[in-house]
Amino acid sequence: MYAILDIETTGGKYNEEGITEIAIYRFDGHNVVDQFISLINPEKPIQPFVVNLTGINNQMLRNAPKFYEVAKRIVEITTDCVIVAHNASFDYRILRTEFSRLGFEFKRQSLCTVELSKKLIPDQQSYSLGKLVRALGIPLSDRHRANGDALATVKLFKLLLSKDVEKTIITDTVRTEVKRQIDSKLLSMIESAPIATGVYYMHREDGAIIYIGKSKNIKKRLNQHFTSDNRKSKRIQEEVASVTYEITGSELLALLKESEEIKLHKPKYNRALRKTKFDQALYQFTDDNGYINFKVEKADHRKKNITTFTNRQQAKSFMYRWTEKYQLCQKLMGLDNGKSNCFNYTLKQCSGACINIESIEEYNTRAQKLISNASFQNQDMIIVDQGRTIDEHSVILVENGIFIGIGYFNLNHQISNIDILHSIITPMTHNRDAKHIIQSYLRTHKKLKIIKPSKNE
Repeated sequence: MYAILDIETTGGKYNEEGITEIAIYRFDGHNVVDQFISLINPEKPIQPFVVNLTGINNQMLRNAPKFYEVAKRIVEITTDCVIVAHNASFDYRILRTEFSRLGFEFKRQSLCTVELSKKLIPDQQSYSLGKLVRALGIPLSDRHRANGDALATVKLFKLLLSKDVEKTIITDTVRTEVKRQIDSKLLSMIESAPIATGVYYMHREDGAIIYIGKSKNIKKRLNQHFTSDNRKSKRIQEEVASVTYEITGSELLALLKESEEIKLHKPKYNRALRKTKFDQALYQFTDDNGYINFKVEKADHRKKNITTFTNRQQAKSFMYRWTEKYQLCQKLMGLDNGKSNCFNYTLKQCSGACINIESIEEYNTRAQKLISNASFQNQDMIIVDQGRTIDEHSVILVENGIFIGIGYFNLNHQISNIDILHSIITPMTHNRDAKHIIQSYLRTHKKLKIIKPSKNE
């Protein structure tokens, strides 16, 4: 028998969090036989970032039962059950902590669907609950609410059970206790870390940097590093003596800073990150009829590309989007290998470049728009993003297709005047990785403010 659950909390310091919502489904391996879902008054304020994430606020919990009022029901529905959760060490720890405050020792076996998924469904791009269930076609509603996440975990666990025919992996993964308690040295580093976007540096006792990372929530990311059981994490946990960090406000700035700092310091545990993060590139050529064609192939750094992609699947996805956006021909985009007209021409969604009936000039004008918008080629741009405080903005400067650097400003005249802008910019290195990071980020963050600078101001 299994108790599949999800818990939402107030956030805050390690082991000081309170439960705000809980959903438990008692599952016999085939069907749900009982369920318990409730908001809970944690008797402490909810962290603002948690309110934004879950939508649960202090007002909603004013009349909700307190934990001691639902504790008996939780004990009953989980009796003789293995606790199952996505990142079970977190949910099980929170439950044990709440019961411990009541003077009751809550002890169950536990299973983590993150661990099981990595073993039974390898090679997934992400094992976060939202991305994993979407990739597997499992419906998920009310993300970051206990009931929605718990229901998705039930469906995921059913799939995992069906894949583990011999039941050996599930047996091996059962834990009677949380794997281990976090070391006080590591706990202190987590508690002092900010809930903010930026770059963090892990130092050895002699001050040497052994790992550099970036995160939109540095505290949460350090918690993951210091509670993980994989080989690399264990080695970092043994060696790390202190953590410093630089808040950037902008995720894009954090990505650029992380990339440059890794190249500069070459930390021993960043070897994988020092490798190129993209292997596909978009190239152009003109065919015998004079039409601009595009093709995606393995990145060759000796050849000039328009833009780069992390993988082939990502490249193909954008090629289809751009075909529609710029009204281009699938055949000339390398998406249709037929010998005659492309399929879109049959649907009257292509003007016939594939069979030489569309004007070369008109077609190439649209193709050039794609090239211009997807590349840095000869472009000047100021990218404005979030800053480190409410009244501050971050800025990234690109001139003539070259990444110049990053900076921060409070007043608009600081970026409208190119001389002032140059003075507040911290120079950074233009390289293939920086170019890829910026292009990739702009493709997926359409709401970023982009200004074309005037040289004459």
